Amino acid sequence: MFDFVGKRFWFFLLSAIVIIPGLISLGFFGLKTGIDFKAGSSMTLHFSTAVNETQLRSELNNIGYKDAVVQHTSSDDFIVKLEAIDSAQNVALMAALNTDLKTTTEQKDFASISASVASQTARNAVIAVIVAAVGILLYITFAFRKMPNPLRWGTCAVIAMIHDVLVVVGIFSILGWLAGVEIDALFITGMLTVVGYSVHDTIVVFDRIRENLSKGGGGNFENVVNSSILQTMTRSLNTSLTVLFVLLSLFVLGGPTIHYFTLVLLVGVITGTYSSVANASQLLVVWENKEWGRFVSWIPGLGKKKAASQA
Repeated sequence: MFDFVGKRFWFFLLSAIVIIPGLISLGFFGLKTGIDFKAGSSMTLHFSTAVNETQLRSELNNIGYKDAVVQHTSSDDFIVKLEAIDSAQNVALMAALNTDLKTTTEQKDFASISASVASQTARNAVIAVIVAAVGILLYITFAFRKMPNPLRWGTCAVIAMIHDVLVVVGIFSILGWLAGVEIDALFITGMLTVVGYSVHDTIVVFDRIRENLSKGGGGNFENVVNSSILQTMTRSLNTSLTVLFVLLSLFVLGGPTIHYFTLVLLVGVITGTYSSVANASQLLVVWENKEWGRFVSWIPGLGKKKAASQA
């Protein structure tokens, strides 16, 4: 029988290796936000004659939109994001493109977000994640109220959820820095979906731990947790793989508007499955064994102080 619980600190180390680069990127570069989170305009353009991305970007720069972001889609459309413009400026922009590129421009859609709306969207996104975390903590604490220290179970689930959020946010911070990937309202939708999936998978493992503890079998707490992980492993993997196959299809074949939304779900499902086995359940064991000191034992000086205090 594979000893998952015995490798718990290796799992924590792997999580740290994945999360820390993202946190560094967040600290230096933050997230590259789209017009949903800042004032700006977005449009989808189609040209009657061949126009490449470089030409369009150069022309926008000549017109005066130096910070415009241009994305070429698989259907030969262009998604253009630039500073907020009104209807008159939009008409002037279309006329300038037609004249200078010697083409006919079809504007398939146009959206403009004001600074106040963008600020409210960003604030609501943060509030939504916080409310979800508090709700999950209260629900799991209530669901496991018959277990000793039920708050412990809810706290471990929320920590694993935060792990998944940090992984996804960190990856998108790096993508924003390296590839100019922006986050939008769909990113928040994806994050809340990831939160739900992460907690769902964690509860499956927690419920089996509770069931095995109530039967009184399996020996000490570490053995019960390890057996529970192994018993739920096949179910968790099968569920995750079926979801991943669908998401991979959407990622490869879906349109550009859901491309990064699908990527959020892909990363979230992978890290959510991992955290339920390698983080949430293992943290229960760490808490039960009072091993929190081992997290800081490697820090010079601090580890020695801890050892001296226990002597």
